[in-house]
Amino acid sequence: MKEIQSIKNQTIKDVKKFHQKKHRDQQNKYLLEGYHLVEEAVLAGIIIDTVFIDQKGYELYHDWLVEQEIDTYLVSHDVLKNLSELPTPQGIVALVNKQNVVVESYRGAWLLLDGVQDPGNVGTLIRTADAAGFSGVILGDGTADLYSSKVLRSMQGSNFHLPIISGNLIERIKHFRSAGIPVYGTELNKDALPYKKVTPVRDVAIVLGNEGQGVSQAVLSLTNQNLYIPIYGKAESLNVGIAGGILMYHFVNEMNN
Repeated sequence: MKEIQSIKNQTIKDVKKFHQKKHRDQQNKYLLEGYHLVEEAVLAGIIIDTVFIDQKGYELYHDWLVEQEIDTYLVSHDVLKNLSELPTPQGIVALVNKQNVVVESYRGAWLLLDGVQDPGNVGTLIRTADAAGFSGVILGDGTADLYSSKVLRSMQGSNFHLPIISGNLIERIKHFRSAGIPVYGTELNKDALPYKKVTPVRDVAIVLGNEGQGVSQAVLSLTNQNLYIPIYGKAESLNVGIAGGILMYHFVNEMNN
């Protein structure tokens, strides 16, 4: 096993660049931190390029690492802290190859995110879609990067359980509509319906929008119907992660019957 003790080491400098979206996109790789997420990646068959582990992590995960036969660097605590984006590093950081996701069918329930910018919200929505048994998630323009550390931590490995793709939502919605799959937007206006008045169906697409601006008018103009969640108290609105959970589980009732 190779060792690195200095944060000035060129390998460490190169790996740290993966905190930048531009570099992740160019190299088609990203960083995962923490044993749970790294193990989820391995179980999903994702290719692990390199593991960086400090002494404490090595003692905890030695047997697991031996089984995986992954290229590993034993690094100092300072080096791991330098690679980490957490206040307290979790002992292991991995450089991972991005998944090549191919969608063969838009059947089932899909979640579409239109400019959802908060990484915690994006991760929570993907995790909820996974829990609700959705078929996949599409990240539209302006949505937080799937491979940012905050999104990865919020997903807790759900990105390995269902397909997640990025793309222009207008083009994707046209695919759903041409396949006869209803697309529901989320907006409070005179033509919108309370979500409970819509009968759940097995094949469906639900669009959630930006935390401040909501779903763009260009996207809303293509939906079959726009829905809203009634608010009975004094709050002006619901957090998009909460709203998404309510809507997804409304439709999942039909999927599981």
